[in-house]
Amino acid sequence: MHMLVATVGDQVIGTVSGSLCDDDEGHLRGMAVLPEYQSSGVAKDLLRAIEHWLKENGCNRVTLDTTLPLQRAMKFYERNGYRRSGRAADFFGMTLVEYAKDL
Repeated sequence: MHMLVATVGDQVIGTVSGSLCDDDEGHLRGMAVLPEYQSSGVAKDLLRAIEHWLKENGCNRVTLDTTLPLQRAMKFYERNGYRRSGRAADFFGMTLVEYAKDL
């Protein structure tokens, strides 16, 4: 697992983590940015940085999971090249949707 943190001074304003799953595939485990820093480019910078780390470590593809209520996050991932893989699962009564991107 690799975690990146975005800060302003001593304040953490965003995080993202990823892990190596298979020989050539990685998985994003979580991403969050404080509301006041959303739409500022922080999330995009974090996403590109973790994708870069995954690629440097041999990944050609990355997946992530999100839930249907997180429409804003889904649109963000789609704008950044992620597409629904067609896989879905139940996550404590919510639909967990998988997205994937070739790196």
